Amino acid sequence: MRVLICGGGAIGTSLAYFLARRGAKPVVVERTGVACAASGKSGGFLALDWCDGTPLAALARRSFALHAELPGLTGRDWGWRGMTTYAGFASARGTRLPASAHVIDWLSRDVAVDRRLGLPASTAQVHPADFTAGMLDAARMLGAELRLGEVTGLARDGAGKVRGVEIGREVIEGDAVVIALGPWSILASRWLPLPPVFALKGHSLVFVTENAMPAEALFVEYEETSGQVHGPELFPRTDGTTYVCAISSESPLPVDPAAVTADPGAIERLRAMCSRMSPVLAGAKVLAAQACHRPVTQDGLPLIGRAPNVEGAYIATGHSVWGILNAPATGEALAELILDGTARATDLSPFDPARLPPLDPKLVRTKAGTLV
Repeated sequence: MRVLICGGGAIGTSLAYFLARRGAKPVVVERTGVACAASGKSGGFLALDWCDGTPLAALARRSFALHAELPGLTGRDWGWRGMTTYAGFASARGTRLPASAHVIDWLSRDVAVDRRLGLPASTAQVHPADFTAGMLDAARMLGAELRLGEVTGLARDGAGKVRGVEIGREVIEGDAVVIALGPWSILASRWLPLPPVFALKGHSLVFVTENAMPAEALFVEYEETSGQVHGPELFPRTDGTTYVCAISSESPLPVDPAAVTADPGAIERLRAMCSRMSPVLAGAKVLAAQACHRPVTQDGLPLIGRAPNVEGAYIATGHSVWGILNAPATGEALAELILDGTARATDLSPFDPARLPPLDPKLVRTKAGTLV
């Protein structure tokens, strides 16, 4: 079976791997580059039980287990490791903070660490770009293909079944098509009856910290001098870098993922937060200053399953901040749905795209290179 996967992010490449492992022939179609958007610019944080009590619980728990198994199964190293995770407070206003309950050597005294959120058995990490690229490499070793090009439409047979994707004037034939374009999946609403997918923008810095940072993740409630509160997240990585993200916005989504840029002043504000929170980060070289858009839905749950009323079409997007965490289990279960007609490893019914009304395709418009 030949499955065309639109999108070379963590969801698309994970699906390609699990399809190829079953003997299918996946083709990943990517416009800009593998892991070019949120899959390459996110934190890569993993949590076993932070989704407990929600419809995401089973998906997250299965995916957390798969993350631990996949390096051994694929023979690839993408920086997976368990972490101890903490939470704390910081302020740039001179606010008097309580003493830290936990000592973290690489933090300044301006951060009060008041609780532990997870141990290495329940919180972990991967390098998201390396994970995404590694899953595609593992899939290609099993027969998957990568095709660079912009999907501009779907091809259908006389009965309305999807039979391929259009790349300009060319049609690539396939037995099934999966839309896994992150927030750009909204463009597919012009071709399929899909619920809307929105974009939430986040900013991040990657520092070169070498061996100065242990396997400790930190979630901080940070008060700027203006009184505005943000939630920076700090993740040291196995490659000698440290990732820090904060400052979200609902800035317009460029049609081209390569055109995503940081909001004015956002990177400078984030750098100031980092310098105040950690003397290590204050003196570290910045390797990357970046922004990305995460895909979100109306009810906060991903869209995973068949496109309503269109044979041969599927969607997998809307994972919000849990895209890297839930990519393996999404790929595994969706591969089962496509190949066997039902998902066994994880129940996908809470994520059925048919639960939400489709977006009117007339609302999908562009202006000056952005979606409006």
